[in-house]
Amino acid sequence: MTIRTIIVDDEKLAIQGLQLRLEPFEDVEIIDTCSNGREAIRKIKTEKPDLVFLDIQMPGFDGFSVVKGVMEIEPPLFVFVTAFEEHAIRAFEANAVNYLMKPVDEDKLADTIARVRQRIAEKKGAEEADKLMNVLAEVAPDAVEGLADSEPTERFEKLINIKDRGQIFRVEVDSIEHIEAAGDYMCIYTGDNSLILRETMKDLERRLDPRTFQRVHRSTIVNLNQVRQVKPHTNGECFLVLDSGAEVKVSRSYRDVVARFVH
Repeated sequence: MTIRTIIVDDEKLAIQGLQLRLEPFEDVEIIDTCSNGREAIRKIKTEKPDLVFLDIQMPGFDGFSVVKGVMEIEPPLFVFVTAFEEHAIRAFEANAVNYLMKPVDEDKLADTIARVRQRIAEKKGAEEADKLMNVLAEVAPDAVEGLADSEPTERFEKLINIKDRGQIFRVEVDSIEHIEAAGDYMCIYTGDNSLILRETMKDLERRLDPRTFQRVHRSTIVNLNQVRQVKPHTNGECFLVLDSGAEVKVSRSYRDVVARFVH
């Protein structure tokens, strides 16, 4: 696996220094460099790299503007590299793989590349699994049901890091009661707390075990282990009453989820 990489920095020496530090990583291929944000957006859209090392403070378009500027395509992984520590929280809010201070520490760079490899492997693994499941759903729907029942739990998250209100929270997945979509953000409810995660519903679903977490509405996921009561409603809809007492509406499109509670 080759990690196609672009370096973006308005300082030529900074680009050269990072290039030298990346040389020991044989799977990292630097396909281009950029000296400003506007050029970076154009190159990312045309070259479609796997990874971008991105300076934050640059004339014109800063690093965060670059991230926003490529959101209409499938964005690459970003690692922010900067001399200003105060940008760290915003970097994580932008879902960066890591945040490196200049001059870049070799050990921290090695850790960052390891994270990048893991992210890419997980993404490709999920994509391949989705493709296979889609094919099976067309030619052998019964086989899909069998695979769903036997899916290994180790591929799913046990802990999720959530950056919210300037802090990083480590949330045990089993403690999550339900999740609601709000635009490009997910509201994570744990019964006694609520946190905001910047991630799409589709990507979050991939990280959660479908035997425990099920969509019950186009914008709601529920932890089935936290369901304590099913309350019928009108038009074939119903409400799930959760451990905390919260009630979550189940739309007619997802009423098959309720069937497992009714025997």
